[in-house]
Amino acid sequence: MNTSSIEIIELVTGGDADAMPVASIVVLHGLGADGRDFIPIAQELDLDAIGPVRFVFPSAPVQPVTINGGHEMRAWYDIHPPRPDGSRAEDEAGLRASQGLVQRLLDREAERGVPPERTVLMGFSQGCAMTLLAGLRAPKRLAGLAALSGYLPLPHTLEGERSEANRSVPIYLAHGTHDPVVEVARGMHARDALRAMGYSVQWHTYPMEHSVCAEEVADLNAWLLEVLGKS
Repeated sequence: MNTSSIEIIELVTGGDADAMPVASIVVLHGLGADGRDFIPIAQELDLDAIGPVRFVFPSAPVQPVTINGGHEMRAWYDIHPPRPDGSRAEDEAGLRASQGLVQRLLDREAERGVPPERTVLMGFSQGCAMTLLAGLRAPKRLAGLAALSGYLPLPHTLEGERSEANRSVPIYLAHGTHDPVVEVARGMHARDALRAMGYSVQWHTYPMEHSVCAEEVADLNAWLLEVLGKS
């Protein structure tokens, strides 16, 4: 699958919309949503101090999702219901396919003049999982990974597959303490696993469900200004 096979929406904020962006933020939506989902969040962020920033909002392919009765919807990969013991089977083939697609989105930004070290990969829920999967394995250093209300997929493969270039990439992890969709414990497990492997993780929780709140947007804004200001 290549990037021409999916819908991509773009938005440039800060400065002249016709100016060459000085940074890019690739945003991956959650299950059943599409690229339009996070446009309002991008419009709330104030990154003018950095200069023109290009937001890239891809929409995942439409596919059946097992946990939702096989109904077709936009999804980066299939999700299976938990087993009786609470464990979960992961759709590794689907995860790997979308990992390749996300890497091609990052490569596309580099081809258009924004290098990886000026590119942030960000995602919510399923998009959060894809951010951690693809970002930690990306061959070139990224400016940062922003992972919201999700979890760490394929954790048993990370040690052998993680990118040397991104071993010190800044990671912003955030989660709602009342999240009924992806329990906060899964976000905490991702935090602990990443810190145990030496990653620099900034962890935030908010009194919310499976969503984004104003305080989170403000914290994310500050983090983006920091990582894009340094990179």
